[in-house]
Amino acid sequence: MKKQLLATIIGLNITAAAQAATPSLEEMWQVIQQQQSEIASLKQQLRDNDTRLQETEVIAEATISAVEQIAMAPAATSKTTFGGYGELHYNSLDRDDSQASKDEIDFHRFVMFTGHQFSENVRFFSELEVEHSIAGEGKAGEIELEQAYIEWDLAGQHRAKAGLFILPVGIINETHEPNTFYGTERNNVEKNIIPATWWEGGAALNGEISPGLFYDIAVHSGLYLAAGEYKPRDGRQKVGKAKADDMAFTGRLKYTAIPGLEIAASVQVQQDVHQGEGEAIGGTLFETHMAWQRDDFQLRALYAQWDFDSAINNIALGADEQSGFYIEPSYRISEKLGLFARYSEYDNLAGSAVDTAVEQFDIGLNYWLHPNVVFKMDYQNQDTPSKTGYDGFNMGVGYSF
Repeated sequence: MKKQLLATIIGLNITAAAQAATPSLEEMWQVIQQQQSEIASLKQQLRDNDTRLQETEVIAEATISAVEQIAMAPAATSKTTFGGYGELHYNSLDRDDSQASKDEIDFHRFVMFTGHQFSENVRFFSELEVEHSIAGEGKAGEIELEQAYIEWDLAGQHRAKAGLFILPVGIINETHEPNTFYGTERNNVEKNIIPATWWEGGAALNGEISPGLFYDIAVHSGLYLAAGEYKPRDGRQKVGKAKADDMAFTGRLKYTAIPGLEIAASVQVQQDVHQGEGEAIGGTLFETHMAWQRDDFQLRALYAQWDFDSAINNIALGADEQSGFYIEPSYRISEKLGLFARYSEYDNLAGSAVDTAVEQFDIGLNYWLHPNVVFKMDYQNQDTPSKTGYDGFNMGVGYSF
C-alpha cells in the first residue's frame, strides 16, 4: 500500500513537470528539491514500518534521474536553434549544336540556419550559405548571408521584421530546401525571371487578415542593373554595400483556407533599376502561383512577368517585357518515391517580335531516404531559337534539418 502511495506521488510529480510550459532551470531545480524532500519523508515512514528500503531507494533514484533528464532537455533550456541544408549535383548535358557539353559535379549549396528566441514575441533568424564549395578570389564559389533579421509579434496575428530577408515572391524563393521540391536543379522561370533565391535588406509587415488569408508588405533595397545589363538576375545586389538611391516595394496576398490548396499573387515595384546612374528605368513585377495537393497527386503552376520602362530597350531590344511560366504535375507512388514532369518557358526579351523564348521539358523522380534526405534523378530537354539548349541528365542528393 505504501509502495503504491510512493509511486502515485512520484507519478504526479513527473506528470506535472512534463506538462509545464517550458520550465526554466531554476523552476526544475525547485521541483527536484521538493521531490527529494517528499521522497526522504516517505523513506523514513517506510523505515519505521520495516519495509524493504532497498526497493524504495531504487525507485527514488530512478525518479530523481527522470526529473533531471526533463530539466536538462534542450527544449527546456535552449533558446538558440540550429539547422541547415545542402545539395550535391551531377550534370551530364550536351548542347543542341554539339559545340559544347557540361559534365561536372558540384556541391552547389551548403547552408546553416541559426535562430534565437529573445522573448515570447522577439526572435532572430539567419541563413549563411557557401555556394560551389570553395569561395575566394578566382574560385568558383562565394559566401552569402541570405537572411539575418529580427522579427517581433505585434497585436493578434500580425508580425514585423527588419534586417536581411527573402522576398515573398513565388514558390521556390521562400521554400527551397532540396527535399521540398522536385528536380535536381531549381526551375528556370523562378531562377531567371523572379529571380530566386532573392533577398534584400529592409522592413516588412505580415500577418493573417482572416482565417487562411495572409498578407505581406515590404519596403527594401532594389535591383541595380549596371551598364549593359537588362536581366533581373544580373541586378541582385545581395545587400553588399548595395546602392539604395531608390527603394523597392513588395506586396503579397496568399490564400490557404481550402485544405491542400495555396493560391498567391505578388507585386513588386522598382523605382529605378539604375539606382540614380544614367536614365531612370522603373519596373513592375507581377507573379501568381498555385499549388494543389490531393492525396498523392500534386500540381504546381506559376506565372511571372516584368514590365520595365521602354528606355531599357536601348540596352536590349524587347527587354521591356520579361516573362515566364511553368506547370508541374507530380505523383507520390509511395512514401519514399515520387515522379514528376515539368514544362517551362521563359523569355528575357519577350517584348521583341523575334522568338527568343527558352523552352524546357523535365521528367524525373525523387527518392526520399528519409523525409529530410532525398536522392534525385531527372532528364531535361531544352530548346532555344539559337539551338544552344542543353539536353541530358541531372542527379543529386540533398538534405535539410
